[in-house]
Amino acid sequence: MKRLLLAVFALLTVAGAQAQLLSWNPPFPRENDNSQSLVITVDATKGNQGLLNYTPNSDVYVHIGVITSASTSPSDWKYTKFTWGTTNAAANAPYVSANKWQYTITGSLRTFFGITNASETIQKIAILFRNGAGSRVQRNTDGGDMYIPVYPTGSFQTRVDEPFRMPNYTMTAETQNWSVGTAFNVKGSASTASSMKLYHNGTQIAAATGVTTLSGNSTVAGFGVQTIVSEANNGTTSVYDTIKIFVGPASSPVAALPAGVVDGVNYTSNTTATLVLRAPNKTKATVIGDFNNWTEDLNYVMNRTPDGKFFWLNLTGLTAGTQYAFQYKVDDTIRIADPYSTMILDPWNDQFISATTYPGLKPYPTGKTTGIVGVLQTAAPTYTWNSNSYSRPDKRTLVAYELLVRDFLANPNWDKLTDTLSYFKNLGINAIEIMPFNEFEGNLSWGYNPDFYFAPDKYYGRPETLKRFIDSCHANGIAIIMDIALNHSFGLSPMVQLYWDPSNNRPAANNPWFNQTDRHPFGVGYDFNHQSPDTRYFTSRVMQYWTNEYRIDGFRFDLSKGFTQNQTNDVGSWSNYDQSRIDIWKAYYDTLNRVAPGAYSILEHFAANSEETVLANYGHLFWGNLHTQYKNSALGFANNDANLDWGLFTARGWNQPHLMTYAESHDEERLMYEMLNFGNNSQANYNVRNLNTALKRMELIGAFLFIQPGPKMFWQFGELGYDYSINYCANGTINSSCRTDAKPVRWDYNTVAERRNIYDVWAKVIKLRSHPWFRANFTSNRVFGPLTGNFRWFQITTDTSNITVVGNFDVVAQSGTVTFQNAGTWYDYLNNTTFTATGNPQTINLLPGEYRIYVNRNVNNVGTTPVSNLVTDGSRLDAGVYPNPAKGQFVVDLFLPAAAQTSFELVNGAGQVVRSLRQSFLPRGRQLITLDRPGIPAGTYYLRIAAKGGMRVLPLILQ
Repeated sequence: MKRLLLAVFALLTVAGAQAQLLSWNPPFPRENDNSQSLVITVDATKGNQGLLNYTPNSDVYVHIGVITSASTSPSDWKYTKFTWGTTNAAANAPYVSANKWQYTITGSLRTFFGITNASETIQKIAILFRNGAGSRVQRNTDGGDMYIPVYPTGSFQTRVDEPFRMPNYTMTAETQNWSVGTAFNVKGSASTASSMKLYHNGTQIAAATGVTTLSGNSTVAGFGVQTIVSEANNGTTSVYDTIKIFVGPASSPVAALPAGVVDGVNYTSNTTATLVLRAPNKTKATVIGDFNNWTEDLNYVMNRTPDGKFFWLNLTGLTAGTQYAFQYKVDDTIRIADPYSTMILDPWNDQFISATTYPGLKPYPTGKTTGIVGVLQTAAPTYTWNSNSYSRPDKRTLVAYELLVRDFLANPNWDKLTDTLSYFKNLGINAIEIMPFNEFEGNLSWGYNPDFYFAPDKYYGRPETLKRFIDSCHANGIAIIMDIALNHSFGLSPMVQLYWDPSNNRPAANNPWFNQTDRHPFGVGYDFNHQSPDTRYFTSRVMQYWTNEYRIDGFRFDLSKGFTQNQTNDVGSWSNYDQSRIDIWKAYYDTLNRVAPGAYSILEHFAANSEETVLANYGHLFWGNLHTQYKNSALGFANNDANLDWGLFTARGWNQPHLMTYAESHDEERLMYEMLNFGNNSQANYNVRNLNTALKRMELIGAFLFIQPGPKMFWQFGELGYDYSINYCANGTINSSCRTDAKPVRWDYNTVAERRNIYDVWAKVIKLRSHPWFRANFTSNRVFGPLTGNFRWFQITTDTSNITVVGNFDVVAQSGTVTFQNAGTWYDYLNNTTFTATGNPQTINLLPGEYRIYVNRNVNNVGTTPVSNLVTDGSRLDAGVYPNPAKGQFVVDLFLPAAAQTSFELVNGAGQVVRSLRQSFLPRGRQLITLDRPGIPAGTYYLRIAAKGGMRVLPLILQ
């Protein structure tokens, strides 16, 4: 009997010993109060429990600032005192008792924070408690910052102190596990001695005079909103404070899921929608939002399906075309947006989105809820697609331009990107691979920290502008590939938050989508379990949504090697053949082709070739990282790490050219930066570290990259010789901590002739891939040649059209022996000269960095002999022009005694420049330059050619 009484007493003690996340004394802080210290106490058993049971208990510090009248949002802290992740003694919060720490501000708040602007007033103290490293942080339950209200000097205030409030920006009530019949305490306080009263649902439950605190108690009489009010009267003025707590049934009512609905928002008419939330083993869910003024209501308690897996609710009475923000509140404590939200509102980052980029952005419901909210809209405006006859390019011949919108445009948005399509079109690419543009944490990252997979990032514009961009790309024959990170998600993901283990700061063991810990050694964020049926369903919906709603052409799947449940602890074993991973990716490929037949699946895999061979033969494309090999080739140090053979699908034993090779990507250092800083500078007259030399070597890189069969990719601005390091910082230093920082946007490079030459050369090489005579070469498996050493060459052979590429990667002149596939006349594709092949070994001499692309068919309509009959002694600049008169294009037969910047200008009889036709850096020797006739009237003109070796002026008649 004694043991039973002790047990009952213990239960009563625990029930009565309520705790509050954040408490402070005095209860009504004033900004100019010098009379006493402000003591702030945190209880880590509450909130997100970021410091629960943390040791050493002396290693706890505050991060503290203020929200003032100058702040623009709850996240706009002013006058922060200490640097995150440091252990400043002045920021230390002494240990008080189990899971409790305390921080004291002595004297005036204005003095403590150093506020001297008399017109700026303190509204709230913003505070977090953290460990010294900043890796563990005590926050509100929703992960938000904590705040303490600061009251105007001399003002008369009252506040409901119990039931406890969360110390969020608007001080909402803590979640209470109340039911009908629950007895609860109420406590109010006043800033000065007053006549005080407490009310519950309009009934007075306590009263006293001349007091600063008042307590009472009441009982929940029925389900619904419990309204609790504290009233104080100082003899002249009455003030009030109110909190509302919703009391609903302990669990959601059970009802079968309506037929035909799926996870997320289902629009059933212009005024109704059915919400479906997948939340296995949860007990109760309610919906809060604009439609019920963010107040829980019995009418918005969701139904739970008999199998306990789903919650659902029919929303009625919606206004067609109106955007409604909303959240789910699950088991009375968890507030989340719908994981399938196609638009979200972010209280921390939306404020930085330009109204020009996203006009009419719906404001966040500040003061009504916390955390990210979703948006639904019945009868939403539809986009009318124009490119309905578009068909995707053959995946084997893709040339993809990898792009990060943030670093491609000074004002990054979809409309501006649409305006650049002529740049892409002229470059000849047929695909744009865009780094993640679904919503991720923050606005300015690379996007590999995702949280919402169905919502396009608002930072780049409205959904219709994204659709217009894709539509315009399709009209120009350009496919759109979405880079997406489905290996992991980050902490703002509602699926992470719905099942969370705060004690271990990781997903809970019963999370339907995520592993508790990473299954591989390259963990980022929280690891998806792709053997879970819930994850597979979610992933299939992601693929279906983007390919159907936005008509994207496929995905580049980030970190695809992570899609495994086989635990590995080192990169080597992680890369080994994994049949379970193969099975996962075969299933996803089948799913993608079911929801979007023919859509591209590109894997960033880097696993054993035996595994990649299976999946490549199944239909997947693969990122083929040849950065190290091309880097060493570009630097001018030929070694085993410069062997380009692995860029050929035939070298890997694959059946199809499904290898998307690249020399640069967002993950790699820039080749130009490497050459300018580490290139071979052993030769006095040929230094790879020279800017113009390095730019010419980028042309050489392109010749070997783009001519090889199979899909190709290159990283933005590589075609202009972009030379800022991947680790470039805003202050001009180089540091790996700046890797994902914004990089300078240098569109002015496009006006520099030596840089534009790369664009022009690459464009011409890329366009050969689509020429009807040579298109088959780029899916051919008849590839041969030594792609090692200094003098390199390779050949592609078909039944009719053949290509031979030669190049000198050395820093001195080299000779090499090549046997062309067939005897006869061959054509230098880039220089418009001819070469007679004997069918036997022939020696080709190349200057350092020089290269040739020979084709056996006259694709440029080059004459077999120069019509200009140019005769040169080799010591000076000489030139001829033909045909003359010219109706369309004309050819300059040019000899340069030395490599030089060369200009071609059309001049009238008065010596005035009519048009600049070309400026480019040209190699030494004889070459044929094809120029387009400018759109000017017929007449007699003069072609003025100027270079370091002299000048020539040639009469030219345009008909």
